[in-house]
Amino acid sequence: MVDPSLQGGPSAYLESLMKAGQQATRQFDDAFAAAIGVHGDPAKGGAKSPFALAMGMQQQFWSPVIDFWRGYFNDKSARGDRRFKDESWNHSPFYELLKQSYLMNSKQLTQLVDEAQVDDRLKLQLRFFARQYIDAMSPANFPATNPEVVRTAIQTRAASLAAGMQNLMEDIQKGRITRVDESAFEVGRNLAVTPGEVVYQNDLIQLIQYTPQTPEVEKTPLLLVPPCINKYYLLDLGAGNSFVEYAVAQGHHVFLISWRSAVTETQHLTWDDYLTLGPLKAIDVVRDIAGVDKVHALGFCVGGTIMSCAAGVLAARGEDKLTSLTLLTTMIDFSDTGEIGLLMDRTTATLREATIGNGGILPGKELAFTFGTLRANDLIWRYVVDSYMKGAPPDSFDLLYWDSDSVSLPGPMYCWYTRNTYLENRIKDPGATMQCGVAVDLSQAKVPLYVLASREDHIVPWQSAFRSKGLIGKDPRFVLAASGHVAGVINPPARNKRSYWTRDDLNCEAADWLDKAEEKPGSWWPDWDAWMKRHSTGTVPAPTRAGNTRYQPIEKAPGQYVKLKSN
Repeated sequence: MVDPSLQGGPSAYLESLMKAGQQATRQFDDAFAAAIGVHGDPAKGGAKSPFALAMGMQQQFWSPVIDFWRGYFNDKSARGDRRFKDESWNHSPFYELLKQSYLMNSKQLTQLVDEAQVDDRLKLQLRFFARQYIDAMSPANFPATNPEVVRTAIQTRAASLAAGMQNLMEDIQKGRITRVDESAFEVGRNLAVTPGEVVYQNDLIQLIQYTPQTPEVEKTPLLLVPPCINKYYLLDLGAGNSFVEYAVAQGHHVFLISWRSAVTETQHLTWDDYLTLGPLKAIDVVRDIAGVDKVHALGFCVGGTIMSCAAGVLAARGEDKLTSLTLLTTMIDFSDTGEIGLLMDRTTATLREATIGNGGILPGKELAFTFGTLRANDLIWRYVVDSYMKGAPPDSFDLLYWDSDSVSLPGPMYCWYTRNTYLENRIKDPGATMQCGVAVDLSQAKVPLYVLASREDHIVPWQSAFRSKGLIGKDPRFVLAASGHVAGVINPPARNKRSYWTRDDLNCEAADWLDKAEEKPGSWWPDWDAWMKRHSTGTVPAPTRAGNTRYQPIEKAPGQYVKLKSN
């Protein structure tokens, strides 16, 4: 039978001893005062017995100890932490002590960094690397101190450990962590399935024209520019979960750029090549096929940065080829880049420029690992534990498959991009960069602008995206989606999930805008579609075939470039 005094844990036990001591002290004080004829409260200047003085010293000694144990056993900071969801972390004294000691040490290390007398950027870097260390040292990441791993090993007679070792060996050969069942998905089978055809290709892109699903389509076609650091099918994940599918269903005449992952023959491509062979060429092909002078353009993430620079080049050339511009989770002002900017320092950039700046390839798996460190507990350590320690099979999740299907970049393009954005933040400044032979001033691209940001975006802080409204375009509309960089964007209306915020008045700072913004339930997609329709130039009968006499269909969507593996 458990002693009732121990049921509350060590801190409760020590407190009960102190209360008993205080009560005994008061009783002894009363007897001592009566014996010497002194009355009054000893605590307020009355007589104190030697016993009381001794107890006071004892109390001063034990108070920090009690605070120590109270911090261990009463701390609630692990609530909601998926690493400690197993009941053993809360009900086993051994595992609870491990957890609480880890959390307390993590807190102390964080406080130590916060109190460091260094400049703001260095402090942010220290916080980032301290968090990497803290995340790595979690007791949940070690087989002997993870109750789920121990229990699974016992239940399976160590078969889970053997399976985990096999998973580890396979991933060592791959050079990356397997986070998803790669056999469950195939591009063209259950991903990137919206009907269309490749109508143009060069060494860098394939241009897809999607098959209309309505009798009439918008006269002005829509060109989608996805990020070149990921595969385009994030915008076309599958039936019912596809932005492309939605845009086609709303009557837009949709074209999309599919970027090619860098290979030996493209390792010398520059930033200017990405603009020239990418959106600038695609715009002309789309105009030719649709028989129009202008197009709507939409860029997502880095694709939005590339499209913005392309718009700046067109403006500098005096070429009026855009009807509107949409930027999804895009930065063109890199003064606040969030944590990813902490990994872009001048020393690393100079080393990259020396090694691949004049030709070479930045492997996709390096980019993927870099992004993974921003959320190490969710994107790295979770899969280390599940796959290598518990021997569990990977999940079947389309977004994880896409996230693991990385893209390599040519060294010259990557080096120019990092130096002129994250390091020197030059593309936002009028005339500060020469691109495609002209001095680029984004403010001269005077087209209606739609900007979407995601409130919990860890790659493009929404406040940074908000600043785009004053740097490019005219008559801007800013919309803030709930959730993160990907989930905030990919939110089909039919699912009726999440929410978004709108407010017409943009004459304010980001925080002030949000204070008075109206939150609306569901997806932002219909809001964007309504905005696009307000800038409609009318509709025309939907084309019955892809391409034209100059640009004949090459192959059916999704095309070969998106299927190439960089890993």
